[in-house]
Amino acid sequence: MRVAVAMSGGVDSSVAAALMRDQGHEVFGVTLQLWPREMAARDFDKHHGCCSLDAVEDARRVANRLGIPYYVLNFEDDFRAAVIDPFTTAYLEGRTPNPCIRCNETIKFGLLLKKALALGADRLATGHYARIADGPSGFTLHTAIDERKDQSYVLYQLGQEELRVLAFPIGDFTKTQVRETASALGLATASKPESQEICFVADGSYRTLLKERFREQVGPGPIVDGSGAVVGEHDGVAMYTVGQRSGLRLAAAGPRSLPAYVNQIDPATNTIRVGGRDQLLRSSCRVEDVRYVAGHVPPSAFAASVKVRSHAPLAAALVTPIGDQARIDFDEPQRALAPGQAAVFYIGDRVIGGGPIAAGDG
Repeated sequence: MRVAVAMSGGVDSSVAAALMRDQGHEVFGVTLQLWPREMAARDFDKHHGCCSLDAVEDARRVANRLGIPYYVLNFEDDFRAAVIDPFTTAYLEGRTPNPCIRCNETIKFGLLLKKALALGADRLATGHYARIADGPSGFTLHTAIDERKDQSYVLYQLGQEELRVLAFPIGDFTKTQVRETASALGLATASKPESQEICFVADGSYRTLLKERFREQVGPGPIVDGSGAVVGEHDGVAMYTVGQRSGLRLAAAGPRSLPAYVNQIDPATNTIRVGGRDQLLRSSCRVEDVRYVAGHVPPSAFAASVKVRSHAPLAAALVTPIGDQARIDFDEPQRALAPGQAAVFYIGDRVIGGGPIAAGDG
């Protein structure tokens, strides 16, 4: 079998390539050049994460070590249009986007998958921590063995067509085992630190990118409390997310005043509403553009565990499908349901589906 491996320059994708090779497949590595030229010229020299020049060179060294062909594909324009532009626009609209989900859907398992198949690959493998199973009812997506590294949350949009030709070789490995494997193979990425930042934000702050892109659209406005009284001024609604506490410039209050959190963002009036911690609690929410791994909408409501942020604990809930939307009723109220963040449904270790939390329901 001919397998293309998406190589990010990190240890996970490096080991994924090695495992595919050692299983006897004909393997070639592919790295995507994603950074727009105007960002690369300024930031590449100080950025060492995914998509950087360092990452490309690390992936190339690993491919040479493994003795596999290696290619770099330029998806710069596609990445800007499909990931960076929607990411920045979402903040202007008062939402909190997850760029990794968008990148997986449109770039890695969209354009790259099609390109890999066009190049003669039978499968595309990546270094994601997740597992795929093939059963009598079709393909299913499952959490990784290493719960701390599980990435199934950002893969909920994968359907039957994609799962049929995808492989996640390290889904049955712990992170420690991955590093040990890389070290035993003499791979340059064996001890490479993990990249935690958003790949296209060099200084670690998306707010810098927003200010550069939308300088004239990001302006100050009122911060109001639950009664509508103005209690401070914000720097622009795009600079804040639901549940945020830091960075709020509020009027001086008494010594016994409770901490205030952002509980609503209204871009139409350029207003941020704040309140106490308990005011962030929601017993239900609506999700939109819902995708189901099985490829069809469940016929009735079903009990599931729901994750409302990438690192949030699972919460028991009842999910009621409503066309391409769904209503989630939680057994216990959940805190800071930010519009734009994904709510992903699980039954046991199996991913059922998910979708973005709708505006107005955070």
